[in-house]
Amino acid sequence: MSFSTTNIHWTSSEHSSTTLKIVCYVAIALLSVFLRPAPNSAFPYHYEPGKIWTYETLVAEWDFPIYKDETAFRQEQAEALQSYAPCFRWVNNHRANVPILSARDMRQVEQGGYHHITVVNRTRRTQTIPLSQLYTPKMAYEQTGREMAVNLEYDSLTSAQVKADILESVSPTEGAVMRGEVIAEHGQLLTEETCRRLASLEQIYSDRGFSRQHIIWSYTGRALVAFLLVGLLILFLVAFRQPLWEPLRFTLFLCLLIAMMEALSLLVLRFADASLIYILPFAWIPILVRIFYDSRTAFFAHLTTVMLISLSVPDPYLFVLLQIPIGIVAVVSLKDLTRRSQLAFTAIYILVAYAFLYSFYNLMLAGDGSHLDWRPYLYFALNALLVITVYSLVYVFEKLFRLVSSLTLVELSNISSDLMQTFAEQAPGTFQHSLQVSNLASEAAKSINADALLVRTAALYHDIGKLEHPTWFIENQNGGDNPLTQMSNHDAAQAVISHIKAGEQFAAEHHLPEVVRMFIRSHHGTSLVRYFYNSEVNRLKQAGLNPATHIHEADYRYAGPKPQTKESAILMMADAIEARSRSMETYTEESLNDMVEQMITLQIEDGQLEETPLTFSDLKRIKQVFKDRLKSMYHHRIEYPKVQD
Repeated sequence: MSFSTTNIHWTSSEHSSTTLKIVCYVAIALLSVFLRPAPNSAFPYHYEPGKIWTYETLVAEWDFPIYKDETAFRQEQAEALQSYAPCFRWVNNHRANVPILSARDMRQVEQGGYHHITVVNRTRRTQTIPLSQLYTPKMAYEQTGREMAVNLEYDSLTSAQVKADILESVSPTEGAVMRGEVIAEHGQLLTEETCRRLASLEQIYSDRGFSRQHIIWSYTGRALVAFLLVGLLILFLVAFRQPLWEPLRFTLFLCLLIAMMEALSLLVLRFADASLIYILPFAWIPILVRIFYDSRTAFFAHLTTVMLISLSVPDPYLFVLLQIPIGIVAVVSLKDLTRRSQLAFTAIYILVAYAFLYSFYNLMLAGDGSHLDWRPYLYFALNALLVITVYSLVYVFEKLFRLVSSLTLVELSNISSDLMQTFAEQAPGTFQHSLQVSNLASEAAKSINADALLVRTAALYHDIGKLEHPTWFIENQNGGDNPLTQMSNHDAAQAVISHIKAGEQFAAEHHLPEVVRMFIRSHHGTSLVRYFYNSEVNRLKQAGLNPATHIHEADYRYAGPKPQTKESAILMMADAIEARSRSMETYTEESLNDMVEQMITLQIEDGQLEETPLTFSDLKRIKQVFKDRLKSMYHHRIEYPKVQD
């Protein structure tokens, strides 16, 4: 399988040490380890009423009580406290016929809603006095006409003890689970009763707690799993995607993308309902990696991310079961990304896949669809909407890492754009040449599984520099005078060479991606401008001079660089062959085949292809495509018969 070289970078100065790249991957592994807080319970199960028990059948290993629901327990305690009355003790004249409280105590009794108080004497015997029989000093004076002192004082200690006794009288448990009893059966729909049993068992685990040693081992185990997963991703890149492993920029891109999804997961798992994890668009990873690089790398990156985050989600089995197929759907739906509307269709496919997977999973466990929860479907819909927003992330990553997506290439290859229209009007011959080179090069790229879209786009712009002086080039002269004939061979060669620098300037002014500018710089490599070089050699020989001592060959060579990739090499070959085909006198199968062989052999002998990864097998396929395409372009046409008189 091939992969895109669009965003494989060109200079060795951009490659970092292996150590720095490993640090980036270790960082995302460690981040996944700390997605959840340190465990405070050894209970390894996640459960909710109305959900399916996806684990193996759980059997009680010992007897334990069933704790009441917290809300119900608190309600029972509140009902029991209705019998409570604040306690007072006699002070001063405890034999007084009129019980008198301070105004403050009377106010608190009334505000507390109590209908009576309990009076405790020195022998701890109690007496209940209704609120209607209690007085304050003021009330007693108004009733009897005599001043009376407070003789009842609030007893806070006794009141607290009485209240505690009432609360303790309410049992926090109801029933028990005996050893060997089934708590939850695999595939069972969890009821409120079953969840209370599970909550009771979880409470037992929680009371035991996790020792410091247990916490350390838990983190260690999670870290080892995370390092193994990240290590497998690195192994894939080193073994099968070496051109991607080398640039630091790719490592930063991929690690930032994974870290972004881990960070979003952390926010959900720590500060929200864990089920909201399904709103997060994990498909962003395969989509973005596919857009900028290739499908296989996209899936491996997605698989690694899902497995890392599954270490922290409540139901890892369901999470992995849903997310892995979603990655496959995202990659497959973007196999040939040629228009932005495909992202909308991808989001729809992802929504449908989520819905079917979740429904089938619940059907498999429950045996029917009567217990399906509607909330996950809402989460999946929100997820699909977020998937569409990946378009904005494409722009961000393009600017942040100086990448170029296939979407951008599609836009650049639009020949109706303003720049292309200007090109066609001011340099029509060069524009037509670029179109032909684009067709030749893209077909050749397809034959060796290179990036055909990149080559097609770059070919349209490779000669854009000729816009500066279009009439200097024969394809734009329409049989008129050639200004280059009025120059010396040296100056004419320099004039031709100057279209490279002019092309770079045009590309910069119109904000063309760096990868396209590289094609502009390298499509002639360091080759000779042979027409003027040979003309100068012949002129010197006719003048009786030695060309070797009077010609600086470097003045007749392009500055380069030579092609570094298969795509740039294909463009160089297609450019030379298309240009040469226009100057042929006869177009036969034999002459076209000979011309293709001659031009490519000349470039090989001149060392122009020595820095590319092309193989002999690649060259054989490319030559055959060029020959076939040229034959179709210059095929013999039937001469129409004339009407006889």
